[in-house]
Amino acid sequence: MTRLFGIIGHPISHSLSPAMHTAALDALGLDALYAPFELPPRFLRPILQALVLAGVEGLNVTVPLKEAVMPLMDRADAAARAIGAVNTIVIRHRRLTGYNTDAPGFGMALRELGLRGGAVDAVILGAGGAARAVAWELSRQPGSRLTVANRDIGRAQRLIRRLSAWRPRVRMRAVALGAVSLRGVEVLVNATTVGMRSADRPLIDPASLDRGTLVYDLVYHRRTALVSAASHRGCVAANGLSMLLYQGAESLRLWLKRAPPLELMRRALERAVRSTS
Repeated sequence: MTRLFGIIGHPISHSLSPAMHTAALDALGLDALYAPFELPPRFLRPILQALVLAGVEGLNVTVPLKEAVMPLMDRADAAARAIGAVNTIVIRHRRLTGYNTDAPGFGMALRELGLRGGAVDAVILGAGGAARAVAWELSRQPGSRLTVANRDIGRAQRLIRRLSAWRPRVRMRAVALGAVSLRGVEVLVNATTVGMRSADRPLIDPASLDRGTLVYDLVYHRRTALVSAASHRGCVAANGLSMLLYQGAESLRLWLKRAPPLELMRRALERAVRSTS
């Protein structure tokens, strides 16, 4: 019997997860299908129930559903509860368990770029579900300093309040986008959707970046204007493809209890990017 997996979001046509996971499932020799499901937020509960009844074993969750899906879980692991967002669902016996693999996926992506352990001074642009996962990972080390900048400063403040309860030894603050300072910052992360369109301009002035700052843009479809400008400034800069890879590999591990074919998944993502560019 064919095993069913997929990804839910709105819109979903841009997602590269089907290419990555289909390649992985084929390489593992499984009779399995991974499909994208367009799911407007107002239909989240009934369509999620329908997918469970259809026998789907696992789902990835993308914007704008990562926070909205939380109350629909039968159980969520500690990281997902702390972050307040779910990007991976494991379904067993019609019970849903929520996880957040964005956080460890982001951590692995930064380590690939050479970020060493220890306290870090970081700025996150955005305060949504992806930003929550990034903030959770960047606040692991006591003594770190974390600034969350968002157009809606109230949303950034809510993120800080939630995270502070779990990370009391990390200095955190919320600021408006126009008030963010990048002086002395070691890591800058764009956790917004700005950059998904080729015409999008960076939310900050790249000229204010210090040489050597690690700049990571979660947008993974292209080399964004932020990544290009940061590279020209002498920064270590990358888009979000590696985070997508590592979070997807962790999702696969949760669903199948097997080691994911990581390099094959990476090549599948790179091919998918080239085919859409």
